[in-house]
Amino acid sequence: MAKDGSTAATDGTATGSGDIARSLELLWGTGDRPSRGPKPGLSLDRIVTAAIAVADAEGLAAVSMRRLSTELGTGTMSLYRYVPGKAELLDLMLDRVLGQPLPTDTELPVEAPPADWRASIDAMARTYLDNLRAHPWLLKINQARTVLGPSALRGLELSLTGLRSMGLRDPELIGVIITVNSFVEGLARTQADAAEAVRQTGLSDQEFWDNQRPYLERAMLSGAYPMMAGLSEDAFSAEFDHFAFGLRRLIAGFEALVAERTVEGTAERTADGTADGTVDGTTGQATERTAARK
Repeated sequence: MAKDGSTAATDGTATGSGDIARSLELLWGTGDRPSRGPKPGLSLDRIVTAAIAVADAEGLAAVSMRRLSTELGTGTMSLYRYVPGKAELLDLMLDRVLGQPLPTDTELPVEAPPADWRASIDAMARTYLDNLRAHPWLLKINQARTVLGPSALRGLELSLTGLRSMGLRDPELIGVIITVNSFVEGLARTQADAAEAVRQTGLSDQEFWDNQRPYLERAMLSGAYPMMAGLSEDAFSAEFDHFAFGLRRLIAGFEALVAERTVEGTAERTADGTADGTVDGTTGQATERTAARK
């Protein structure tokens, strides 16, 4: 266990596995800038940008201080004057990409999310899917204990702002974000794994399934799998948009929850009004008639 209480990851794929205090200083711009030694023009921003480019092209395993020194045309020791190591660098990389497509300058205003929470969820999901496709190495990272920087916080702030009109409790709003992100990550991981399988085996998806076809056809004719045998020809069609289908079902589920909360809120307000002696017009008229008879 590291001195700061975090659990170090030997493969460098867990955020928060390095010097958390140093990562936070670098993320929030409170750390001391190198005063001597680095090559002119070298900066933390350039180092993080280069690391992300290498990870995008070759995967996270290709990112090392030695490799980055080659990419940036500087000595390896010069990099250590800016960032302690790969674990802390990973924290910076993650915050950078999680903030996309937000402006990198925290002083710039962020475009307001859609007013309708359904549109906000749709935009949130599609933006995250685009991000995972652009940076597939994100799916390899253990984000259980993410060191939160300004970009990640701004993204969370934007998401919460877009969901505010749902009228849910705070834990439920966080639950909405986790549910949507988990759905997107699951779909993106399946797509990334399929692409990786093609690279590793050299077989296309079509070739892979063609090899299994004779065995599968015999199995379907055996009568042992009636449900599978009865599926339509397009059941596994690549043209079916599983992302849009799943996202619509999620939003429909959230709509049911919002409606439930709306009914509960109305009932509570009615109960409170009755308890406080507040009455509607009909009840008020009945009360007046009763008082007149007395």
